[in-house]
Amino acid sequence: MLTDSHAHLNDERLMPQAAEIVARLGEYGVGRVVCASYDAKSSVDAAALADKYREVFATVAFHPHESKSYTDGDAKLFCRLAKNKKVLAIGETGLDYYYDLSERSVQRRVFAEHIELADALGLPVVVHIRDAYEDAIAILTANRAKLNNGVLIHNFSGSVETMRALDELGCYYSFGGTITFKNNKKGAEALLAADKSKILLETDCPYLTPEPHRGKLNFPYYVKHVAERCAEILDIDFDALCALTEKNVESLFKRLNGGAGAANG
Repeated sequence: MLTDSHAHLNDERLMPQAAEIVARLGEYGVGRVVCASYDAKSSVDAAALADKYREVFATVAFHPHESKSYTDGDAKLFCRLAKNKKVLAIGETGLDYYYDLSERSVQRRVFAEHIELADALGLPVVVHIRDAYEDAIAILTANRAKLNNGVLIHNFSGSVETMRALDELGCYYSFGGTITFKNNKKGAEALLAADKSKILLETDCPYLTPEPHRGKLNFPYYVKHVAERCAEILDIDFDALCALTEKNVESLFKRLNGGAGAANG
């Protein structure tokens, strides 16, 4: 079995197809999908999808692009949603200096507030970082005492040196469709350098479609292609790769095993 640890079934292109998508998961050996959110509406939608489908779980948060719209009312919403044990984490949050759709100072403040919220709720944090690793690591380090429930750097795109700095914070790393791109030597190097107990798989669908479907819409079941490429890079058996990453998913997202995660609020 495989888990797509970061998908956007709540995206307007995929949500109308959710029933069909979930029905096809078994064809690809995918047993679970974690639906990541990026604002208030997508968080409500993710939680609703998790309620509707046994295979779907959710995370709730504001993406850095949407940080400018985040309010205290949204934090209260997330506290309510997190009472649902199928809400596994706060995410995706973080920093994106590539597009700068929210002011950088606002991104940094909201990121720190999301970390604090995750700690209060007893949940992991799912982090998006683009062209902002230095500041993201600084914020994570400054809030180290609040990183008590795990940190996932989704779609890790940094260097091995950056990974080593994040290792000090106990981070997990998910690898997605870009790992299948033939020219992505940096990604392969990072995967090889990663602590094998910290590796997860994702699609980030409908974005970053892996080979052999690159250029088309991405779906959660394409995480199988990511798994195949990761097994090839790591030179391990495909079934062993699946077992390894499933163990890691359950280590990070403890609610999958009925673990802790108090919903205070």
